Amino acid sequence: MKKAKSGNKVQVKYVGTLSDGTVFDSNKDKEPMEFVIGDGRLIPGFENAVIGLSEGENVRVSIPSYRAYGEHRKELVWAVPRKDIPEKTELKVGQVIKLKKSEQKDGEKQGADNITAFVVGITDEHVILDANHPLAGKDLIFEIELIKIV
Repeated sequence: MKKAKSGNKVQVKYVGTLSDGTVFDSNKDKEPMEFVIGDGRLIPGFENAVIGLSEGENVRVSIPSYRAYGEHRKELVWAVPRKDIPEKTELKVGQVIKLKKSEQKDGEKQGADNITAFVVGITDEHVILDANHPLAGKDLIFEIELIKIV
């Protein structure tokens, strides 16, 4: 029977849970997800778990946070003074905000990167933003079924 290997396009069904059993993502009741093993689109632990599977086979894999979305980094959480937020901006905890970060070198603008941050707190004086991936610092467990090697 043919086994999945790096470079194969595959279709999978999966359920992703945290170590406490909370489901954070699943396509069990949806169309299979299609990807090329090794193209870097998914976290390596997920891709590697599919290698060696035959169609119809299942695997359960635990991926520690440092091999998934990394550790939660405190330097990516910051308080922005409310006075720096436009007055008409309505904010709520959990909201996603896109920011532009400009770099300057020798007083000249070098370019801008887009940063996605989540509103994690709101006080009278500050809005607390977190630019970590929502799954940073979390160990992940995936149950994966290889549906098809395309």
